[in-house]
Amino acid sequence: MANAFLSFLLLIFSSNIIFENIHACNQKERSSLLFLALTLSSPKLNWTSADCCNWEGITCNQGGWITHLQLPSKGLKLKEGIFPSSSLGNLTHLTHLNLSHNSLYGSLDQTELFLSLNYLEILDLSYNLLFGVLPSSLPSSHIRMVDLSSNRLHGAVPSSFFQQAWNLTSFNVSNNTFSGPIPSSICRPSSSSLRHLDFSFNNFTGSISSGLGKCSKLQVFRASHNYLSGSLPEDMFNSTTLEEISLPLNSLYGAVSDKISNLTNLTTLDLSYNQLSGVLPLHLGKLSKLKYILLDFNYLEGSLPLSLMNCTNLVELRMGTNNLGGDISMLNFSKLSQLSKLDLRKNNFFGILPRSIYSCKFLKAIRVSYNNLEVQIQPEILSLKSLSFLSLGWNKGLTNVTGAMKILMGCKRLLLLSLACSFLGEEMPNDVEMADFNGFQNLRLLDLSSCNLSGIIPSWLSKLKKLQVLDLNHNRITGSIPSWLGTLPRLQMLVMHFNQLSGEFPKELCTLPMLVSGQTAAQVGRISYGLPTFFGPNANAKPLQYNYIFYNQFIYLSHNCLSGNIPIEIGQLQLLRRLDLSANNFSGNIPNQISNLKYIEILDLSMNHLSGEIPASFTSLNFLSSLNVSYNNLGGPIPSSTQLQSFNASAFGGNLKLCGAPLPNKCRTTTRADAPDMSTQDVDTKEHQIPWFNVSVALGFITGFCGVCGPLVLMTKWRYAYYHFLDNVQDRFHVMIAKRMASMKRRFV
Repeated sequence: MANAFLSFLLLIFSSNIIFENIHACNQKERSSLLFLALTLSSPKLNWTSADCCNWEGITCNQGGWITHLQLPSKGLKLKEGIFPSSSLGNLTHLTHLNLSHNSLYGSLDQTELFLSLNYLEILDLSYNLLFGVLPSSLPSSHIRMVDLSSNRLHGAVPSSFFQQAWNLTSFNVSNNTFSGPIPSSICRPSSSSLRHLDFSFNNFTGSISSGLGKCSKLQVFRASHNYLSGSLPEDMFNSTTLEEISLPLNSLYGAVSDKISNLTNLTTLDLSYNQLSGVLPLHLGKLSKLKYILLDFNYLEGSLPLSLMNCTNLVELRMGTNNLGGDISMLNFSKLSQLSKLDLRKNNFFGILPRSIYSCKFLKAIRVSYNNLEVQIQPEILSLKSLSFLSLGWNKGLTNVTGAMKILMGCKRLLLLSLACSFLGEEMPNDVEMADFNGFQNLRLLDLSSCNLSGIIPSWLSKLKKLQVLDLNHNRITGSIPSWLGTLPRLQMLVMHFNQLSGEFPKELCTLPMLVSGQTAAQVGRISYGLPTFFGPNANAKPLQYNYIFYNQFIYLSHNCLSGNIPIEIGQLQLLRRLDLSANNFSGNIPNQISNLKYIEILDLSMNHLSGEIPASFTSLNFLSSLNVSYNNLGGPIPSSTQLQSFNASAFGGNLKLCGAPLPNKCRTTTRADAPDMSTQDVDTKEHQIPWFNVSVALGFITGFCGVCGPLVLMTKWRYAYYHFLDNVQDRFHVMIAKRMASMKRRFV
């Protein structure tokens, strides 16, 4: 019995030894891993135990061969910037390699890495600093997923790269600098397993070659932010498994084929920012699974197909900036119960905005501006509890600004309110009419521009403590700029040009926290509106697109009747990027403190009554891309710097006393333009100095005159003797002349 028990213990002990031996890592591969660790500068890996199969990120099979090396997001860096292809290439049984989200730098060595990992299934090197070109083929016929996104790889994707891609399901090379065409051989009968393709954010050119239809299981095709052209290939619409087509920001043209209705599994169609034309497919509504339709910024025309209202799963419908039209009142939005964002901006729609839109209870964003719609603010809008973005401007029929404001202030989550070019000729809601005002507590942007509103800036606006953008340009607003504007804690864009504002530039405006303190601006952070917004500084400039509430810091007060000096406190607005005070009545000197605006990009002080010289400190404004001080009373030399001299001469024109480059008139005295002028004290000192040279000359003349003439006047004998001497001299002179004349006569007779 005892012998049997001892035999049992011996069996267990020997089994443990055998088990441990089975899982002990291969020593050659252990050495390769240690060499890999030596090439890393940071951080140090805790690879010290004898059995490498127990190391962090390492998995072995039963034979002790390393199959998984997974070290994502470890902050790995290489000492010499050479990718460790040789050490990784020795791990010949590796099936999973994931070194993503690190800082690995170097070129992929195809001879070491891609030719020896014959069992590799997962390759993820995304979000590193790898560069170079792709090898001619994939490392393994077993490979299922390749992710090389967010690196610095370049060149073309070789057509032979997918020759062994029999099991490939996902291929992602987005956010690199690849060029050339998207390979046409990517979809072939041998790659029928392919489900995910992402070529976004590269430099691919040419048309999308036919052949996508051969990827019978393809679900996602992305190639946004490239230079692709041509029309959509017809066979793309044979891939009935497609769930997402994302090709925005290319140069695709032509019409969207009616065959798109074959893609009954499609949930996302993003073809925005292209050059597509023609009408929308009539049977677009057959795509009942569609959630996102993004076709904005194209040249589409015609009306929205009524079948579109059958896309009951629709979450986002963006058709802005096209040539679409038709009677919008014909659309019944009540079926779109999941609709969250509606953007029909800049089209030719007409008719009454249907009330059925208020049945879309999940609506967060509505933008129908720049159409010919008849719009009125209805109390039913309050049923949209999630509404944060409302843009109805540049339509017709919108009246009663005070009533509209009283209704809309009940939209508690409203972040953006744009009612531009509405309420034409009405009066700005005053404090008496808005006495019970308690709304807009989350409002970040208020746009009442181009409304031709009269009245003054009402004080109820001072309650909008989260307001970041106030746009009241192109109205008839009078009175002074209220000092309480400077107390709005988040205001960073003030746009009030083309009004009738008077008075001085308030010093309180120079204390705006968002323009003074970078720390305050950083605390606010970024908030998404839900739809991108567009802001053009003037009619000729290309509008800037903002996807977040994170605007540049602007103050536009041009074309008003503001007067007085520009306050020196303006130098406190150190974060200000654009300042336009043109076409006012400002006088005095240009404050030297403007040079404290280190980030200023656009500065326009033209068409005022400013005098004095351009401050020499302007040469330190390194970010200045546009300067205009024309048509003032400025004089003296233009400060010398490569930046100021790079501006057109028209930026300094209309100042008759101004001289120096880039103006054609040169300064009379050649002085260093960047040297400081002589101080007033020095000038005054010179003006009051005694002209000692002139005094000495005068004294010498008086002394000589008195020394000669004085005795003649006072002493009679001296005077008689002097006159007798003069008579003798005169007689002798006459005798000499007479003899000379007689001699000449004898010579010529």
